[in-house]
Amino acid sequence: MKILGGFLQPTSGQVLLDGAPAPWRSGPEAEVQSVVVIHQEFNLAQDLTVSENIWLGREMGGLFLDHKAMRRATQALLDQLEYQVSPDARIRDLPVSDRQMVEIAKALSRNARVLIMDEPSAVLTSHEVQILFRQIDRLRAAGVALLYTSHRLEEVSRLADRITVLRDGAVVRRALRGELTEDGMATAMVGRDLKDIFPPRRSDLGPVVLEVAALAVPPLVEGVNLSLRRGEVLGISGLVGSGRTELAEGLVGLRPHSGTIRRNGAPITIRSLAEAEGHGLAYLTEDRKERGLLLDKSLRENLTLSTLKRFGTPFLSREAEEAALGKAITDFDIRAPRRDMAAGNLSGGNQQKLLLAKTMLPEPQIVIIDEPTRGIDIGTKSQIYHFIDRLAREGRSVIVISSDMPEILGLSDRILVMRQGRVAGVLEGAAISETAVVRLVMGIRETGPSEKAAENA
Repeated sequence: MKILGGFLQPTSGQVLLDGAPAPWRSGPEAEVQSVVVIHQEFNLAQDLTVSENIWLGREMGGLFLDHKAMRRATQALLDQLEYQVSPDARIRDLPVSDRQMVEIAKALSRNARVLIMDEPSAVLTSHEVQILFRQIDRLRAAGVALLYTSHRLEEVSRLADRITVLRDGAVVRRALRGELTEDGMATAMVGRDLKDIFPPRRSDLGPVVLEVAALAVPPLVEGVNLSLRRGEVLGISGLVGSGRTELAEGLVGLRPHSGTIRRNGAPITIRSLAEAEGHGLAYLTEDRKERGLLLDKSLRENLTLSTLKRFGTPFLSREAEEAALGKAITDFDIRAPRRDMAAGNLSGGNQQKLLLAKTMLPEPQIVIIDEPTRGIDIGTKSQIYHFIDRLAREGRSVIVISSDMPEILGLSDRILVMRQGRVAGVLEGAAISETAVVRLVMGIRETGPSEKAAENA
């Protein structure tokens, strides 16, 4: 999609528009030709209003901007989307689903002839999805060509005239409407070999160390029950917007929550990350650049920041900090030319190793790792997988949240699948398969014997 929209250049092959080579080398140049991309990750200015975002770079008026005209045009777009929000609302004050609707409105304002949509429904409610579908039907009737990328197979069946299934960067199946069922799509997505980079399976899990009952993390997560055993790796799968991260942040006190949390059978209260640490829980964020590390600070400062009391009060022991950094570099194979370099100058994989070292410094017994290998190379991925396995074999318990299907399948003793803020099912043992996970993620009701057994369990 990034290549089609001009954001990346192909290393081979070509993109054609009306049979001729595409005359663009950037996203803005593609938009001049009415080829528009709605990105999965929002491209919105947080401190600007809805109207200002929609017309950013294409403002109405001459020397003096015509704010009234832009607000009127914005309101017309919002009415078309049946979307009730003020054109003057600031983006930072809007929930995620509203921001997605602003992205859609922005795309509609560009009068696209080719509209490329990347998971546009991932964070929308069912009502908003139906509104989106009506707009897609209207655009199609008006002659707009649409490329709709989604992991929600029911949406593909509902919308697509032609279906292409990709796996590992290659086309594995093409079909016309009606030629491929949702089960057929799910089957086409299976076929990865996991044995080379993942550690062998564990056995002999210990007793339950964490129980969660009726956990709600407003406004998305509701009624979640889960248990975690000593030495277990529990995988959590689901689409972006399914509530996986919100669940984790609720568990460690980063979000207000309700429900019951038990640690070794006793009820506990967690209202902050510090309280979570006191109960032996730690959380590694999915966003290492924005929320995990201070990129302009050194490795040592990043490693010890959240555990400064361990290194002396009221004065820090630089010697103790340096010793901790040396151990972390060895234990986590952090590869840095200099110890005093800024964390932002490390590769993505080494940044992730540093964040893991920081998370493990308080020696937690339960570790929640959100997207452990996002944006890192295959070699570092394998290192991190074996590190997670080592934690489990040491008797710690790990929850892994991941959008990477091979990762979830290769690491997990059990897999909890979330869909629209609720638990869609739990898979374990012989019931774990890519097809079974995909079915639960997509909400496919019809189940085979292995999935039924897992759901009953």
